[in-house]
Amino acid sequence: MTTEEKLKYFEESSLEEARKQASAMIEEYKVNLDKVEKEHKATTLRQSDLQLKTESDNLKRNNNMALSKEQLQIKRKITQKQNELKEKLFVEVKDLLANFAETREYHQMLVKQLREAREFAGGDEVILYIDPSDAQKKYSIESEVGAPVTVSEYSFMGGTRAVLPGRNILIDNSFESKLAGAKESFQLKGGAHHE
Repeated sequence: MTTEEKLKYFEESSLEEARKQASAMIEEYKVNLDKVEKEHKATTLRQSDLQLKTESDNLKRNNNMALSKEQLQIKRKITQKQNELKEKLFVEVKDLLANFAETREYHQMLVKQLREAREFAGGDEVILYIDPSDAQKKYSIESEVGAPVTVSEYSFMGGTRAVLPGRNILIDNSFESKLAGAKESFQLKGGAHHE
């Protein structure tokens, strides 16, 4: 082989080697670019998913807060309406008690309560009270009970009270205390039930 042929062969093989190296470098660069692209896509997807989840959580939280606020307002309205109805009901009950106080049954109830208080006292001292609104019934009640009856200085809406001073006992059958107890323990229940 001549020098010229050797040079030509060397040149061709150098070029071929350079092409192979360039091709390998390009392939490696393509692989690296694909890898970077996949990582970038994955990172972008993760960030997008995270942002979507964060926004979704914020929307749910805001929705729950708005719902809670609305439920609280509804409960307040229901409570207010229940209190109005409760007050209206107890005004009607007071009217019914006032009407009942005009009946013979009321008179008999007073006598029965005072007799029971005397029986409870046994031989101990007992002070029997009736409401000032029942003052006109005092003498007939005393004759039926067989004991003196005191007209209270303070109104208790009807009914009776009895005090046993020796035992520090108050027997309170007044309409005022019965109504207050009923009002305190009263719960308005109801509503529409659908099946």
